[in-house]
Amino acid sequence: MDLTNILLLIFLALGIFGNNPTISIAVAILLLVRLLHLDRLFPYLEQHGLQIGIIVLTIGVLAPLASGKINEEIIWKTFTHWQSLLAVVVGVLVAYLGGRGATLMSQQPLMVTGILIGTIIGVTFFRGVPVGPLIAAGILSFCLQLLPK
Repeated sequence: MDLTNILLLIFLALGIFGNNPTISIAVAILLLVRLLHLDRLFPYLEQHGLQIGIIVLTIGVLAPLASGKINEEIIWKTFTHWQSLLAVVVGVLVAYLGGRGATLMSQQPLMVTGILIGTIIGVTFFRGVPVGPLIAAGILSFCLQLLPK
């Protein structure tokens, strides 16, 4: 068994041990792709997986609006309450950092490994959600910009 499969099995065990089905399912699928020798899928997943994930996440976020659970009254209240306005500002900041993170991850693949390990630890042991890599990469990009090269 090669090192990659061993690492995937460790991540699978961490997902199961940490009772995090998101990590468990994702790792199990990737492990199956490897074990079934469907390696031709990896370039597609590497190139489009992030975009597909963002699309699915955006659908989930917009579903309450599309279903009518978020109505006109709630939308207007968003702009009249300080906590909602703060939420808008934080949303803008996170989207900005996510954009920087996507750029960093595509330009500096070496950084991806550290970010992924940190994300797996955060998801497994701190009940996090694996949307962190983009934001983590954005924060890293911002920090790297401030530090001397």
